[in-house]
Amino acid sequence: MTNNNKRPLTLRDVSEASGVSEMTVSRVLRNKGDVSEATRQKVQEAAKKLGYVPNKIAGALASQRVNLVAVIIPSLGNMVFPEVLSGISDVLADTPLQPVVGVTDYLPEREEKVLFEMLSWRPSGVIIAGLEHSEASRAMLARAGIPVVEIMDIDGQPIDSCVGISHRRAGRIMAEEIIAAGYRKIGFMGTKMPLDHRARKRFEGFTQTLAKAGIEIVDQEFYSGGSALAKGREMTEAMLKRSPDLDFLYYSNDMIGAGGLLHLLEKGVDIPSEIGLAGFNGVELLDGLPRRLATMDACRREIGEAAARIISEQNAEGAEQKPQLIEISPKLNAGDTLRRS
Repeated sequence: MTNNNKRPLTLRDVSEASGVSEMTVSRVLRNKGDVSEATRQKVQEAAKKLGYVPNKIAGALASQRVNLVAVIIPSLGNMVFPEVLSGISDVLADTPLQPVVGVTDYLPEREEKVLFEMLSWRPSGVIIAGLEHSEASRAMLARAGIPVVEIMDIDGQPIDSCVGISHRRAGRIMAEEIIAAGYRKIGFMGTKMPLDHRARKRFEGFTQTLAKAGIEIVDQEFYSGGSALAKGREMTEAMLKRSPDLDFLYYSNDMIGAGGLLHLLEKGVDIPSEIGLAGFNGVELLDGLPRRLATMDACRREIGEAAARIISEQNAEGAEQKPQLIEISPKLNAGDTLRRS
């Protein structure tokens, strides 16, 4: 990881890259004045390639920053991210910094737009979920001139600092537990893949570990949208009709896993002897279920706290702007739905 090229870009940089005057660049980026379409496109392409974001507070503050931290996440509907936000908010509460949240809906083009708008206000830092971004988003983050912390995942190349778990390792750990417990005919149900890169990496680690033991996924199904509990019920029922010999169901998150568990309990299925189940995330919802679903705690609050500390520390006067990589170990909880090996 390097953090050497942190100088914020200026109109002059875009001017030199596009071959037009700074005044013309300014007109294009402010969408004002009479500029030909060819010139406009040339300037916009140069700005996007460089990762240039206009400074909406230029001249307003001597520091050229505001006390805001841009926090960019895929979803507010997912029960995972509010815990991350709580960790960030609690740490920043004792500092002058204030988190501001943007939501991407797992869409790269939406992430570009949210990032562009947030960076234009010159925040004091960025906390952003995931390591996979479009070229334009990576360019903006790399040239923002502020601390950037990518969170939730460490399986990849960070732009600056990074805090999270290894999702491939999480998938491997779960597969090893399932194999050790004696299950062999396994079905998988997932959500939002391939857009949810972290779920994809868990699936990769999971299937690779099964393959080493000579086991293949018997059946799999994916969905996007709708009530996760209802979808978990529907997919579980459909999968067991297709593949009635399955002895284990692995869900990419706890919400669809909870739906599957409720469906099986209603049907009087013996869990975990007849069929085992496991999810991922360790959400509080599991505490209210008739049986505790086997799951893995991704340490979401801890990740949020660590990311906020990095931003706070690097905003301190005279602080060294050194990238940090913090790996947090996920915690397996066998619950009541995974046989003890």
